[in-house]
Amino acid sequence: MVKKPVREHADANMTTRVLVRDIMNSPVISALPNDTIRDIAKKMKEEKIGSIVIMEKDKPVGIVTDWDIVSNGLIKDVKPSQIKAKDVMQSIHMIEGEESITEAARQLRKHNIKRLGVVYKNRLAGIISSSDVIAVTPDLVDVVSEKAAIIRGELGIVRPPSNVSGYCDECSEWSDLLQHNEGTFICEVCRGESSGGSEGT
Repeated sequence: MVKKPVREHADANMTTRVLVRDIMNSPVISALPNDTIRDIAKKMKEEKIGSIVIMEKDKPVGIVTDWDIVSNGLIKDVKPSQIKAKDVMQSIHMIEGEESITEAARQLRKHNIKRLGVVYKNRLAGIISSSDVIAVTPDLVDVVSEKAAIIRGELGIVRPPSNVSGYCDECSEWSDLLQHNEGTFICEVCRGESSGGSEGT
């Protein structure tokens, strides 16, 4: 699976918003309802993942996790080759890729689950887990705190630094040289493009 780099999306209130599709695991590793949990366990090991989405006619119908395999195979003392995915799979809850990771956290907590299927452009595009959400949270706290300090500086509480690290609100690329300008944070490249365009007129 490919882990996407975190990208923040700034809204009108200057809050930093990371979308589910920005941190989802993709592509989705899947199996069929009649596959045995032995085969699924082998695929999990090969892909180094903890869950497999069960697909039927190109639609997700459930999910099998490593715990499902342990609890239904080893604990019940039944041969994994005799148990099919459809007999142990759980329902898979879905979330839109355009939702925020805050909403993903709410859904995970609400349903008491660890993974959500991600729908993007009307298809299953990835998986997001509770560990994905937890992993990105510290980075977001740092960026939001830094931006909040600059906003407070405009009110005379603290002095804003000349450069800030984060994602540019124009091109969404990372920069260590962001500068605050009229409610947005612009990188050196976008500032250069703007000045270059004005010189040519």
